[in-house]
Amino acid sequence: MTLVKGFGVSPEDIIFGGVCKQLSQMKYAAKSGISLLVCDNETELNKIARCHPRARLLLQVAMEPGEAEEELAMPFGSSLKDCRHLLESAKKLGVQVVGVKFHIPSSCQDPETYSHAVSDARCVFDMGEDLGFHMNILDVGGGFSGSIDQLEKVYSTMKPLLDVYFPASSGVSLIAEPGSYYVSSAFTLAVNVIAKKVVARDHQEDLCESLCANDEPEFMYYMNDGVYGSFAYKLLEESVPAPTLHKELSAKEPLFSSSLWGPSMDGLDQVVESCLLPELSVGDWLVFSNTGANSMGGSATEGDQQSPHVHYTVSSSDWYDMQDSASGLDTSMKKFSLVSCSHQSSLYKSPVSTPA
Repeated sequence: MTLVKGFGVSPEDIIFGGVCKQLSQMKYAAKSGISLLVCDNETELNKIARCHPRARLLLQVAMEPGEAEEELAMPFGSSLKDCRHLLESAKKLGVQVVGVKFHIPSSCQDPETYSHAVSDARCVFDMGEDLGFHMNILDVGGGFSGSIDQLEKVYSTMKPLLDVYFPASSGVSLIAEPGSYYVSSAFTLAVNVIAKKVVARDHQEDLCESLCANDEPEFMYYMNDGVYGSFAYKLLEESVPAPTLHKELSAKEPLFSSSLWGPSMDGLDQVVESCLLPELSVGDWLVFSNTGANSMGGSATEGDQQSPHVHYTVSSSDWYDMQDSASGLDTSMKKFSLVSCSHQSSLYKSPVSTPA
């Protein structure tokens, strides 16, 4: 909160998210004029009533996971059934409820989940208005990956329902949390293959069976970074897309069923469960694109893993455009020089971080 205020953001425009807040943090929010808070349970509601009675609440509504997400689902938010009770409790405590928030993780592959979320939000709005609350904010949350395809799919699913349930004439402010979408492409993560194993097919559960002949080998590759480092988000809700290989390949190069693991030798340290790759050698580099929203936020907690070294890069065209506008740059910026890397140009389109 202090950091955001330091950027000149008005307290009225700050939402104190997270459904488990420390008392000291809520008191600081009240003192700082930050009134919009997220809540999803009665215990938290009572805390808010004591520490921040002038708060304006967004009720976080839980989404039902699809079948593919059930194993990864975490109980964030209040069920639609419990929302009525929370609204009635807020009314008794004199705490204002002004809207609804929901969050659908980017791992969700079922567009209907977004349709249900908007419909549920409308139900909560109706409940709140029946109790006399002025409901005027709908926060559709985050969960947007760096994929334009995913963003367009979410938009095409939600837009018709938003037009019906929350038209412009309703006066409801529609907001979202697209931070991960904006910054995901800011970094590319490069990891090194440090070991590999050939495994018997029956030790794996038919990885890519439909694409690989039964007599072909399968490979387990160990990398110098894993879920206790840059891939920590894998332990929560996200899947990790297959990487690209940072070397020239023949179009006829055979592909093999492969799995990618971190260096800890922990059974949980599996980064990619199944993908098709050519046979790799120790020392090869794998490149994971769009990792800015996830890989740079955590710190390693296992063994000798360290935070990746960050190398800032810029395309030649952007660099020369910046130099042409150098009159508006500070002196330190003018001191930089350009090192041209014409080979493997795809790797140099965005900043690259490499594990130590």
